[in-house]
Amino acid sequence: MAMRPYVIAFLAAYLLVASRDLGLRRALAWLAWGFGVAVIAEYSSTRGGFPFGLYHYTGHTMGRELFVSNVPAFSPLSFPFLAYASWCVVRWVRGRPRDLTTLAAAGVVMMVMDVVVDPLAVVGPRWFLGDLFFYPDGGLYLGVPLSNFAGWVLVGWVIAGGAVLTGFFGLERGGRPVNLGSPRGGAALYYGILLFNLTIAVWIGEIRLAVLGAAAQVTQLLVLAGMARRERSDRPPRWVAFPAPMASGMGDGRIER
Repeated sequence: MAMRPYVIAFLAAYLLVASRDLGLRRALAWLAWGFGVAVIAEYSSTRGGFPFGLYHYTGHTMGRELFVSNVPAFSPLSFPFLAYASWCVVRWVRGRPRDLTTLAAAGVVMMVMDVVVDPLAVVGPRWFLGDLFFYPDGGLYLGVPLSNFAGWVLVGWVIAGGAVLTGFFGLERGGRPVNLGSPRGGAALYYGILLFNLTIAVWIGEIRLAVLGAAAQVTQLLVLAGMARRERSDRPPRWVAFPAPMASGMGDGRIER
């Protein structure tokens, strides 16, 4: 908590907004599920390169912060609330929490956040993250391999899709959807995390990274808004017909809206 107060702050914000949205039990289940998925993904990537590409943690902070094997615990702990916040952004724009398009888009939205997060982590020695990890072969995008972004999409799909589509997490009960709260808190969490990372990028002089990250977010919002607008226009109009009081010379007495 002393070394990673920003992660603890985002985690606390997640518990607050997700509890109001999903209920405390389901919020904790999402957290446990997402943490487990992320630990496996990071353990696998640091040994075999899947799904994020091969990278190694330096272990410089071992003994000063919690580790799960060779992985600092705060890193996989971040994935559950990032996946939840990404899912909420899509829900906020599209208004459809459970369909496959929303879940697929949630993984992509989480990856777009990583346009800033991972390149910023690569230069961690220049800010308070520290010398945390490195890619032995570098990468095409500001030192990050493209496989890393594919891995973020996949992990986002597994976390959000697993939590939403399985009854174990309580989002479905007896085949009927459980009522959800508002996604606005989760969307605000997403953009709060984004603002934090963009601020750090500007603070250390990584202006190009900040511009690329902001441009990716604007593009993403435009695409999501376009999807939502097209879906609304494709829906058939709802016609309501009901009898009206008969009056002399007023036709058959039916009104259509």
